[in-house]
Amino acid sequence: MNPELTEEEMRRALFGAAESFAQGSAFPVQKPLSEIVITQPSRAIEKKKVAKAFTPRLRVTLRVGNEFEGKMHEMIHEADTLSTLLAEQEATKAAKKKFRFVEVVSVKSM
Repeated sequence: MNPELTEEEMRRALFGAAESFAQGSAFPVQKPLSEIVITQPSRAIEKKKVAKAFTPRLRVTLRVGNEFEGKMHEMIHEADTLSTLLAEQEATKAAKKKFRFVEVVSVKSM
């Protein structure tokens, strides 16, 4: 191997011939994709409604009131979930709209 290579020889060794280097450096220009048109399917796909055989429900019993240590009312909220935590949060959120003080008594499945 010759230690004194010229710059041109090094380029040819690394990148190949001068013509292929000149061709490789130019990026091909792409035409705009105006010819591509997205079309909707000719017939709409109908969504089938599946009849639910069983809806999981939880019954949350709450004690609610607007007076601190005053008269409390019992309120029942039905939640469409299996999670007791989500059912409690949903019932508490609904009760807070009307009442100031809310206490969860029980959560039972129906």
